Amino acid sequence: MTPDLVQLYSNSDALRLAELVRMREVTAAELTDVAISLIEALDPELNAVVVRTFDKARQRAGEPVGDGPFAGVPFLLKNLGSACEGMPMTSGLAYCKDFVSQSDSELVRRIKASGLILLGRTNVPEMGWCIATEPRFHGPTLNPWNTAVTPGGSSGGTAAAVAARMVPMAEGSDGGGSIRVPASFCGLVGLKRSRGRITYGPDAVDVWFGSVYHGALTRTVRDTAAFLDATAGNLPGDPYTPPKPARTWLESLGDRPKQLRIGYTLTTPWGPAFAPAVADAVKATVSLLEQLGHQVEEHPFAADLESAWLAYNEVTAVQTVLGYDDMAKAVGRPVNQSDLVPYNWSLVQRARSLSAVENAANIATVRKANQQIQIELEPFDVFLTPTLTQPPRPVGYWDMNEADFDRYNAKWTDAAFMFAFNLSGLPAMSLPAAWTQREVPIGVQFVGRYGDEATILRLAAQVEEARPWIERRPGICAGR
Repeated sequence: MTPDLVQLYSNSDALRLAELVRMREVTAAELTDVAISLIEALDPELNAVVVRTFDKARQRAGEPVGDGPFAGVPFLLKNLGSACEGMPMTSGLAYCKDFVSQSDSELVRRIKASGLILLGRTNVPEMGWCIATEPRFHGPTLNPWNTAVTPGGSSGGTAAAVAARMVPMAEGSDGGGSIRVPASFCGLVGLKRSRGRITYGPDAVDVWFGSVYHGALTRTVRDTAAFLDATAGNLPGDPYTPPKPARTWLESLGDRPKQLRIGYTLTTPWGPAFAPAVADAVKATVSLLEQLGHQVEEHPFAADLESAWLAYNEVTAVQTVLGYDDMAKAVGRPVNQSDLVPYNWSLVQRARSLSAVENAANIATVRKANQQIQIELEPFDVFLTPTLTQPPRPVGYWDMNEADFDRYNAKWTDAAFMFAFNLSGLPAMSLPAAWTQREVPIGVQFVGRYGDEATILRLAAQVEEARPWIERRPGICAGR
């Protein structure tokens, strides 16, 4: 592995690397060896990659890689939710230390068909319900920009690996901000798709009533668009089927956005006001959008998100317990208190304490919030919020050793603009907007109408061109 190859690899996004493979300027085997070497060199400082299937990756890279859009490009799956035949998946739990998937989910099948070379899995918090990544079983993942702060969660391992340029992109999933939060904290692009854009099948029909979304964290908008093209689609019987665009999302990036009506907010739905650095990032983005010719207007968010958050916590708790029950079938015994961090055990207890009527009432509250959010934002082509209302928190701030269910979830006010678009199903993406004086990234969020990823992707590409972020590198990074 030569320094020139490392520089080429670390300077290139996934589409560029695939192009180099097609042009025979590099081979998939060479790219795979570079990625493995970088993981081995950088990951001891970050702890991002916790399942490693390097031998299988090298074997696959030595075979014909096909003509997929990402043929020959190294890739990492998240250690939660995405079944991949023959690959371990612990979900951050010692309880699942021996679990190996027996088949591929449709998402993973499409990832493989796109030509990506799977190297393993990235770290997650225990069962994912945290916007930091600090599981007891695998240990904490650190942020390559500043190891004193969290890289976010639950796709924190993914974000750290991509930001450090171990891989050009990697899988994330999002049930309450878990793609967008780590994208913000690590200076990446993170798209949460429209509800139903990718099937949960074939093993699952629905997850959290359509509020969990799979995707990828990338360094460029075009990689995000191309990954969406490669993996979007439904199976017969899927409960949600958003409208399909006439052209691919990648092709649509070539169109300049028409003048858009863009709403924005400088007030939080509840909890502390925006930190000054966050407010400045939103204002700077508003100024840029005006310079780009868009119509921008302030609109304080009116929907009662705090009540919806309380109901959403209980709805997702019940759904998570159903997930533990499924795990028990594979593990051979039910999960017990010693298997879980205190918060997750409190979640189990809360879920089992709810009556069917209470659960139905919570679901109704969440669905009503969905309706209110979509009605409120319908006048806007795009709505702008900060990704989080505060800069990245120190490692340990979101501590899953908290045994009080309500006290733990009350600390999520930073992410007030995250879960709203999980439960509403609207597409939302985080983009790098600013960096603090301590060189920690701050993201802003673009929200689109249901089924209209194309508009926010085109706007994101316009912002990326005007204020490119690709050359900024964290302190722990390949090619430095």
